[in-house]
Amino acid sequence: MSHQETEKVYPPLPHLPSHVGIIMDGNGRWARKRGLPRLVGHRAGVDNLHRIFRAAVDFGVPILTVYAFSTENWKRPEAEVRGLLSILKESLEKEVDELHKNGVQLRHMGSLDPLPVDLAQGIRDALELTKNNNRLIANIAFNYGGRAEVIKAVRCIMEEGTPPEEVTEEMISAHLYTAGLPDPDLIIRTSGEMRVSNFLLWQGAYAEYWATPVLWPDFGKEEFYKALNEFALRERRYGGLHEGYSETED
Repeated sequence: MSHQETEKVYPPLPHLPSHVGIIMDGNGRWARKRGLPRLVGHRAGVDNLHRIFRAAVDFGVPILTVYAFSTENWKRPEAEVRGLLSILKESLEKEVDELHKNGVQLRHMGSLDPLPVDLAQGIRDALELTKNNNRLIANIAFNYGGRAEVIKAVRCIMEEGTPPEEVTEEMISAHLYTAGLPDPDLIIRTSGEMRVSNFLLWQGAYAEYWATPVLWPDFGKEEFYKALNEFALRERRYGGLHEGYSETED
């Protein structure tokens, strides 16, 4: 976020989402199109993440949740998984001080248990270092799955001895990784796929979805603005009827 660039000026939007989720997809296809190893695509994807952090700050989006590695991604070839973990560790070591200086509060969503000890400690150190920052809350969903998150919440509630009839939506929300944060208003998926892939299943119940064929490493500030602009044009109903609805309508 420190380097100065001459950038396109984007018109202010009438309203912004307070929380944006991004399913970052297409790193492997980006690399394959260029005849490069998949890990080169993953590295390009991590580099792009920092650009999107800067864009979120510039546009005034206060909370960003990005899907970096799912609980299902452990099924990928061992060499690719090792490479992904190495890229994350390297990125943390290289970027965390800059993120901290620029007011980014890092949060982790998912389980640290299966991760290598040094990587898990590096994540904990980054969370501790940035915990009081408030310019951007960046939730990194790594070793995360939406179903596993809900199961974890339900188990916690049961362990607390809460009677079944006292369980509420608010109680479940308070036991999720996003406790204390608003649900996402907008969820973006790159690479043209049209599925949620076990991402924010509870929190995304009424989110607006926006998909783009652009592969994640190529998803830049302009594409991000397109998604935010589309969100600004939508009418959110939360299961109700559109404003001005008449019973005479079909």
